[in-house]
Amino acid sequence: MEKLFKGKKVTVMGLGLNNGGVGVAKYFGENGADVLVTDLKTKKELAKSLLKLKKYKIKYRLGGHIEEDFIKTDLVIKNPAVPLSSKFLQIARDNNVKVDTDTNIFFNLCPAKIIGVTGTKGKSTTATLIYELVKVQNKKAFLAGNIGVSPLEILNKITPDAIVILELSNFELEELEKSPHIAAITTVLPDHLNRYKSYNDYIATKRLIFKYQKPDDHLVLNYDNEITRNFAKLSRSNVYLFSADKKANGCFLKGDEIFFNLEKDPIFDIKNLKIFGRHNVSNILSAVTVAKIMDISNDKIRNVLQNFTGVANRQELIAENKGVEYINDTTATMPEAVIFAIRATKQRFPKSEIILILGGQDKNLYFRNLAAEINTELKKIVLLPGTASDIIKNELSAMGSKIKIIPAPSMQEAVKKAEGISKRGDVVILSPGAASFNLFKNEFDRGEQFVKAVKSLR
Repeated sequence: MEKLFKGKKVTVMGLGLNNGGVGVAKYFGENGADVLVTDLKTKKELAKSLLKLKKYKIKYRLGGHIEEDFIKTDLVIKNPAVPLSSKFLQIARDNNVKVDTDTNIFFNLCPAKIIGVTGTKGKSTTATLIYELVKVQNKKAFLAGNIGVSPLEILNKITPDAIVILELSNFELEELEKSPHIAAITTVLPDHLNRYKSYNDYIATKRLIFKYQKPDDHLVLNYDNEITRNFAKLSRSNVYLFSADKKANGCFLKGDEIFFNLEKDPIFDIKNLKIFGRHNVSNILSAVTVAKIMDISNDKIRNVLQNFTGVANRQELIAENKGVEYINDTTATMPEAVIFAIRATKQRFPKSEIILILGGQDKNLYFRNLAAEINTELKKIVLLPGTASDIIKNELSAMGSKIKIIPAPSMQEAVKKAEGISKRGDVVILSPGAASFNLFKNEFDRGEQFVKAVKSLR
């Protein structure tokens, strides 16, 4: 088979640390392209990613970008972390160089049906659960996207009878020219407002997941979220709404039982779930709605749900030390996610006092509701440094809060201080509510440092 990009000069803008950029570079290297990877990070910072590309003939420009790499090339691949407003992308366009993404290329080349999942929160849990459900019926199921696997990395394994589940962040939806056969949106809340001109721009990008759908495609929306509910009016495909609050044509709750559309028999009792929180019930309703569209039987759905324990780094119970439970929720990068985490932890450990480790860099988000939740539900917090941390402190002060705030300059210190103020039966949870880049490489590095610090406790 002829290599698709043989002899083409391809500039990969952004290698990153989460494997996505590595998968892109591998794909183009294996398909005969002359690959140049350029990244603002240094060789030392990217050491782990570079090691994975050792066997490929790839050129590198690290520690910064230069204009020439965006002019003397045939194609520029934009990493999701690179904003559309980048001057280097504009230089490429001004010189008639095509700018594309791995996600968009995948959509154009994939021979199988795609299920796409997006949402401000819940997309990883929902996409992973959909994968587990689909896998029971179709062994040729693949999971990729925002979970750290470039879809291009799995492209050569996919046959027309396969099913691909893609977790799609807002950044991965940018530049998309096709929509998945089944699209699911978990929820839309303010996020990444440091990257978009307005909340409306952020919302408009979310709509790209269904913008190009056809009448025989399917769109799964959260009725309980006003923005996603209103997306139904804009769709040309078959719309299924799911809800924890009212009867809907997708999955809905009646008491503690999940029902689908007009079916009289319940699918599952949520009291038997191994994950907690109202937000996770919503994620499950979304995933099960997709499973029903796929004609997966209730028995198969039931078997998967009763064994599903969630996804790493998302309210993940990682250790117990001296009677204190430690939970890693590092992917909570917005205030609303921390509110969900506090409520889910209280449901999971109703008699425990919660000690929250939070803070980091602000993304132009709103922290007053989180401060109110902290003030009402908690007695002590450990605060990492950052602009978001300063806002949280000011919000708590403005409401006359008496909550004990313990500053910590590093994750190791934060865990030590949390241990020092905890007692048997308490729960310590890392749920930052902010970006990580002032102290950590990314949110996953933050989570790894938390786990390491907890496991080093004596």
